[in-house]
Amino acid sequence: MKHEPTLPPPPRRLKLGALATLALFVLLVAINQALTTTLAPKGIVSLQLAADAERTLAILASWGESGLLWAQASLWLDFLFIGAFVVTLILLTNYLLEDRPGVRERKIGHWIRAAFIGAGVSDITENALLLNNLSAPTDAISVTASVCALIKFTCLILGAAGLVIIRAERRHPLHS
Repeated sequence: MKHEPTLPPPPRRLKLGALATLALFVLLVAINQALTTTLAPKGIVSLQLAADAERTLAILASWGESGLLWAQASLWLDFLFIGAFVVTLILLTNYLLEDRPGVRERKIGHWIRAAFIGAGVSDITENALLLNNLSAPTDAISVTASVCALIKFTCLILGAAGLVIIRAERRHPLHS
């Protein structure tokens, strides 16, 4: 028994968003290579999760002056990445819901979009905190940035899980 595809081809906006997100991600990964040290084995992610001023200072010292410039570039570029990934994930959610007319799927879709928007808001807050923490780190800003990073990662994981759920919920769309 042959099954027809249930979704139309992805829209152009989704494809362009995915390409922009991927290009910005690759650029951020390349910048992050300059920030990888023994005290910051994950580069900027190590700074995001530092959680206290002492650890933040140690990471910043391991980067030196040039590393500090790369960190600033990474954080500013990340603002563009946030916009790209949030819009792309919302477009992807809408696309994956096209053949899911059920109320339950629509409700899940609402929560998925909210999770992706929450990830973006949390990431913006985290970046602003980290930019303020580059010159004179404090425990309060470090821990708040770490909490924002954890919220961001949690929202992204929950959103991705939601996408799997809406696609797996029914093998075929409802036919009238």
